[in-house]
Amino acid sequence: MPKPRAFRAAAVLVVALAASACGAADAEDKTSPKAAPAPEVVADGVLTVCTSLPYRPFEFRQEGEVVGFDIDLAREVASRLDLEAKFVNTDFDGLAAGTPLNDGTCDVGVAGMTITGDRARVLDFTSPYFNAAQSLVVGASSGVTSLDELSGRKIAVQEGTTAELYVTDNAPADAEIVTVEKPFEIVAALRDGQVAAGVYDNTVVGGVVERNPEIAVAAEFDTGEQYGMVLKKDGSVELVRSINAILADLRSDGGYDAIYEKWFGSAPAS
Repeated sequence: MPKPRAFRAAAVLVVALAASACGAADAEDKTSPKAAPAPEVVADGVLTVCTSLPYRPFEFRQEGEVVGFDIDLAREVASRLDLEAKFVNTDFDGLAAGTPLNDGTCDVGVAGMTITGDRARVLDFTSPYFNAAQSLVVGASSGVTSLDELSGRKIAVQEGTTAELYVTDNAPADAEIVTVEKPFEIVAALRDGQVAAGVYDNTVVGGVVERNPEIAVAAEFDTGEQYGMVLKKDGSVELVRSINAILADLRSDGGYDAIYEKWFGSAPAS
């Protein structure tokens, strides 16, 4: 006996709905992203950050607390990873060589470090988070206005930095390059007459001149340099990806601009 039309219609509807549900489930399975694995850190619940003090306004001590642009940025990254930031003061050259990252002291380093090919061979860099240039600093009454005027004279730079590379490549051949370990030693050498000039990152030099009115900025050099956070080479792909995503979010949601304006007085140029 043939089944009633209503029964056949209902059966068709049930089959169609089932097929639709399966199709939707399949589509959902195909399009739903898999949860990314949580990045591994050296201490549970903590993002351990190596830095190198002092380097105003990026990282320095104020009333016993580590503060600065890099520090605020690292704290925000840690917060968005649901971790607490802990800072470890390290030697800049050692950090640039990857030592405290490779030995498990820190998860990430942030110290106003320029991204270079040589460093990228021993470190993993995040996406750039800061654009910088270099400034030539001289005695305020020296009359020097350019690097070319320093023939036969001494120029102080921090060892292992972009400043050292730039001066080595662009100063007169008979100029003597004097390397120091810490940026504040450049001012001391200028003040004592040990050198005729020094070279700093342009983002740092404003505070240096403000605290030392006997020196002045003579020139600026556009070196195209960018700062990046650093991690152990090939050591934490998940953490690099996570930090890059957070840096992108901070750019888009205004968080980066707020931190920048706090330390440099105005929002970064677009």
